[in-house]
Order: sequence, then structure tokens, then C-alpha cells
Amino acid sequence: MFRFIGNNHLGRRQVLRDAIALAVAASPLAGLAKTAEANPEEVTFAAGPRPLVQYPQKRPLTLVTTRPPHLETPFAVFNEGPITANDAFFVRYHLADFPTSIDPDSYRLTVKGSVGAPLSLSLDELKALAEPVEVVAVNQCSGNSRGFSMPRVFGAQLGNGSMGNARWLGVPLKAVLEKAGVGAQAQQVTFRGLDKPVLPSTPSFIKALDINHAMNGEPMIAWSMNGTDLPFLNGYPIRLVVPGYFGTYWVKHLSEIEVLDHTFDGFFMAKGYQVPDNDCFCVSPGTTAAKTRPISRLPVRSFITSVQAGAVLPLNSGVLLKGIAFDGGAGVDNVEVSIDGGARWYRAALGEDLGRFSFREWTLPITFSHNGATQLMVRATNAAGETQPMKADWNPGGYRRHVVETTHVTVA
Repeated sequence: MFRFIGNNHLGRRQVLRDAIALAVAASPLAGLAKTAEANPEEVTFAAGPRPLVQYPQKRPLTLVTTRPPHLETPFAVFNEGPITANDAFFVRYHLADFPTSIDPDSYRLTVKGSVGAPLSLSLDELKALAEPVEVVAVNQCSGNSRGFSMPRVFGAQLGNGSMGNARWLGVPLKAVLEKAGVGAQAQQVTFRGLDKPVLPSTPSFIKALDINHAMNGEPMIAWSMNGTDLPFLNGYPIRLVVPGYFGTYWVKHLSEIEVLDHTFDGFFMAKGYQVPDNDCFCVSPGTTAAKTRPISRLPVRSFITSVQAGAVLPLNSGVLLKGIAFDGGAGVDNVEVSIDGGARWYRAALGEDLGRFSFREWTLPITFSHNGATQLMVRATNAAGETQPMKADWNPGGYRRHVVETTHVTVA
């Protein structure tokens, strides 16, 4: 649910100074990160251990790629609370030619296409366009957890850290489109940021929403994250926020909006980020789908955050299990936990409700009465009746993983 907030402006000098500082730190690109550290808590995929690195405005994060930067949130961060701190929030770019310095005074958002009055909005004009709104929403990469796909699939071998939950402040996309005057024949709206291809043969990163979705009041153009300006690597000065949808739609450094009277057929909508067009968005491992569709809404999902794989837990002594659950906007209705590999399930207590697009914390006090190896499992159900599957779905992109997760521990 959105709520209205008063204007929150940072000083121009401070914002510009921060941008310049990042530009200096980011040139050359290879020098952006500090020396890598060991990362003992993270899983190791086929390419070997993934180190921790530190980029400007960030604490040490798990390195996936350096060009462009792809950084995962260390999983222990998700046990710190339902809101993911800005300096721990994951980073993902699609194209390697991304900006390293942005002047907020000259920045403009262009709105064009099938509109009555094309716009070129300064940041001040954008912020004054409508009463600001705030939403707490999960941003999750489409390929989050791809590294656990069996059989393996092509793409960045991600753990569970390409996700985060934040308070986003901005104006509804609807207000911007209404200011421009949407044409009667409008079908879709496209979004482009400042990152660009390095090679002419690489397609530009452009995403699209159906006009009804763009105008329903949920998507927003955000300039603030957890009460301060967006971190540079998370889209400063403005980004598209699409609550309930995968992060591929959350275009960073948003610079251009175009209203179309037809369906957009660009690569990242027509070919990239595709899932099988069936009820499970899946196919038999090693096969391809006869028909696909663009990935869209988040499935219901949950994690245990308080216990790491391989942990030794006490016998006949109370343990408080803790975790998070979320979905695409129906809202988490129930979380169940098993401490014996799925033989029995116990209902967990849900924490504060920060909104239907947010992480929802859960807790369960438990006492282990038998020693030895066991498996902890967690599954969530949302208000629409969707429950996590016990067996992982498979698709060629390694997208939408939402299987019941298992944590192997020993009781002693």
C-alpha cells in the first residue's frame, strides 16, 4: 500500500559532491572496487569461490562480475531485518557502458511518443509533479538463485543474494503519463536508462509495461531509497519501481519514457527474460518451450535467515528460527517450518506487515529432541492460495526459482 509523504530534498551541493566522488572512484572502471576479501559464508559454484569486494557507497558485497558491476548481498544481511540497507543492496547492470557521473542540475526525464504534450522534466519538476508516495517493495533479479538449477543453465551463477527490500519514495508513473496526456491508441510504455551497449551489435536495454499496468497507480518513479537519495549503483538519480515484478523492469538512471500505439518487440522483451508460457513457467530439464512469454510477477517465496547450512544446533534447548517471506503482491498469508525434512510442519508467527510487496519476517521457537543430521525447511503461502512447490521447477533461463528451500544442519 502506498502512503503520501512530504517532499524530502537533499542539498544540491551534497548530491553533486557525492556524484563527483563516485566518478573519481569509478575511473578507470577496473579500479572501482577495493581489494577482494575472502567470503567464507557464501556458496561456491563451478567457477570457484566468490570474493567480497567493496564499491563506492557499499559495504563488502559478493562479486559476480566486474564489467558491468554485478554484486550480490551476502545472505547474512537478510537476518538484520526486513529492510535491506542501502549499502548492502545488490547491484545489477545489463550493459557495460554505464554512467559514472551524473549532474542532477542538468538531468532530464524525457516523455515522448503517443502523448499530447511531450515532456522534458528536470528533477525538481518531476518531484513537484504530484504528491510523493512511498511503497516498501522487494526488488529481485529474475535469475536470483540460478546457480542452484539442476541441470545447470547458462547465465550468471547466482546465489540467493540478488534481491533486497526497501522503502521507495517518488511519484506515481501514472501522474507523469497523465501530465503528458496518453493517446487513445496507447498500448505499451517503454523505459530506457543511461546504460548503453559497448558494441553496435548489442541491443539497447529497454523494457515495456502494458498501458493498463503503467496507469494503475502501482509503478512509480523513485528518487529516494530508505529515506535518502538512491545510491549511484542502484539508479541515481531516479529509477522505475515496479512493485511485485522482477527487477528486470526496474530501469535504473531512468532517462526516457515512450508511449507506444503497438506492442514493443525489442530484444529484452521479445527474446530476453522469457519463461515458458504455461502454468508452471517450466519445462522438463534440458528441453525448450514451444511458446514463451516475458517474465513478470514474483512468485511466493521464503527463506530461513537465522541458520546457515552446516550449523550445529543444540539438543533439548530452545532455538528461535527466523526468516523472510514475500510474493508478487497478494501478500504472505502463512509460513510453515519443518525441522525433520518435511515430515511435520509447524506454523510460524508473522512479523510486522510493511505492505503487500514487502519482505514479511517470520519467527518460530523450536526445541530439538533428537540429535544427528536433519533438514530445516520453510514454505510460504500467499493470500491467493499460492504455495511454494516441494520440487524445483526448471526452465532454460534459470528464472523464477521459488522451491521450498532446505538447510542441512546437525543437532548435538
